[in-house]
Amino acid sequence: MEIRIAPDDGTPLYQQIVNQVKYLIASGRLEPGEELPPIRVMAERLRVNPNTVARAYRELEVARIVDKRRTTGTFVSEAGSPLKREERMKILTGRADALLIEARQMDVSMEEVINLVRERDEALKPPVEDEGKVER
Repeated sequence: MEIRIAPDDGTPLYQQIVNQVKYLIASGRLEPGEELPPIRVMAERLRVNPNTVARAYRELEVARIVDKRRTTGTFVSEAGSPLKREERMKILTGRADALLIEARQMDVSMEEVINLVRERDEALKPPVEDEGKVER
């Protein structure tokens, strides 16, 4: 599980952790039942106070995104993630807003942004293998 925080972001550090864990779950990179790193381990990785990570984990637990098991750790909720399409769209809306704001600041037109997104979509598609062709 890879989380990166940006101290200069303006968003509280615990909220950055919450947002990124939500994103990892919504994107399928964290599966139901998967264990999150212990608070101290996560704090060391991120170089933050353990209380910051503990607060993030509490927020995720209150939202029923993770389950805290006293003796074994913190796990992605098995009860079906509340991060369904609505949450994924909320995450993407924030990213789209940031892209559009940045494009306007750089005087890039909407048409250029749309073309860029289409180009990037094509570039990121996995290669299609020819079905009867065997490479040697």
